[in-house]
Amino acid sequence: MSSLQENHATDATDATEDGLEQAVTSATLLFVDDEANILSSLRRLFRPCGYKILVAPGGREGLEMMASNRVDLVISDMRMPEMDGATFLAKAAEQWPETVRILLTGYADMESTIAAINIGKIYKYICKPWDENDLKLSVRHALEQRFLEQERKRLLILTKKQNAELQAFNANLEEKVTQRTQELRETMGLLETAHKSLKSNYVSSIKVFSNIIELREGESTGHARRVAELARSLALKLELDNETVQQVLFAALLHNIGKIGLPDKLINKPFNELPIEDRDQVAKHPIIGEGLLMGLESLQVAAKLIRSQHERFNGCGYPDKLSGEAIPLGARIIALANDYDELLQGMLSHKTYSQSEARDYLLKNKGKHYDPALVDAFLDMVGITRPQPPKEAIRLIKSNGLAVGMVLARDLVIQGKALLLSKGHVLNENHIRRIHDLEKALDEDLDLYIAK
Repeated sequence: MSSLQENHATDATDATEDGLEQAVTSATLLFVDDEANILSSLRRLFRPCGYKILVAPGGREGLEMMASNRVDLVISDMRMPEMDGATFLAKAAEQWPETVRILLTGYADMESTIAAINIGKIYKYICKPWDENDLKLSVRHALEQRFLEQERKRLLILTKKQNAELQAFNANLEEKVTQRTQELRETMGLLETAHKSLKSNYVSSIKVFSNIIELREGESTGHARRVAELARSLALKLELDNETVQQVLFAALLHNIGKIGLPDKLINKPFNELPIEDRDQVAKHPIIGEGLLMGLESLQVAAKLIRSQHERFNGCGYPDKLSGEAIPLGARIIALANDYDELLQGMLSHKTYSQSEARDYLLKNKGKHYDPALVDAFLDMVGITRPQPPKEAIRLIKSNGLAVGMVLARDLVIQGKALLLSKGHVLNENHIRRIHDLEKALDEDLDLYIAK
């Protein structure tokens, strides 16, 4: 992250803290007690804090005061004539549920205090005589919790509003998408800041953004959720740790976030049918997707998986030309889940594949596009049985007869125990060259069983 971005993140956090402090100190407090000296003591205690202070000599007057003023927090005595504190706070909770309620009570009133807690839904009760510092601290904490909850609701409303606005886009789409991308970055920053304070709603926020992204994908709506479920299930089948499974889930939900700025013609057309110049533009989306998550520290692992989702096992993918186990395991999982769903939905090419045809496609590209071990685990998971070549479809050859694309029908071992390549492995130029080098170094000819 650049120093400028760090400054922006710091400014956003400071702004949130400043806003909370301003909201707390400008709050309105209502004190309800039939004893004038108690009201005077409370007014004297809290006036230096900057709060707006209201007082009422009883429950009826307190309700009238709340009806004509916005009250953030009310402190009521338990024992009062006409209407006791429990009844007053119960009526206040019914009409103004967001107002924080605190009860002042004596040690002899514990039974009625318990009733007040249940009926009036009070935030806290404080015994008289009270400790001034404790009472002031309790009020401040209660107000902070109230305003943080209000901020959480505001952010959820904001996210829903943006979702609805995205659905209404019908003209000047590219310009609007650019504008919305910036708003999404700002919203994600706000959600990250709110997350540090509220420590909740994190997974639901990721799902909301996944839904927002899918609004750009037309007929492919639901694709991210299906890919996420397939990827998560495969990660669980492989017995990966909970944190890794969660990061795979997040990355799968957001794997197309980098496409949000692309025009419709590039989103709705299969990648394999795009002209080369359009492919180059689409191929940048994993890098853009990683960049969009730059400011969210807890999503950095998922961001790396998003960047590597289109790498290929044989090194022919993009954007970094990684190969084999240099590709993060989570990215290899997402590549399988994504391509499988795109085959079934007709998104990878003009043709919509059946499950059997999708199986054959994955097997054909096993060891080329996909991790061979993951292909076996994936096909087993989705209930598609991998076909076994009949015995008569196996032939024995020497290394000088090898060709790229041949499939091993048996494990390739040396000295009867050291496994070089497993059964079902698709040979490439690198495999063949290394087999030749090994034979030369050992001065031994290897027997290779190839599926016809």
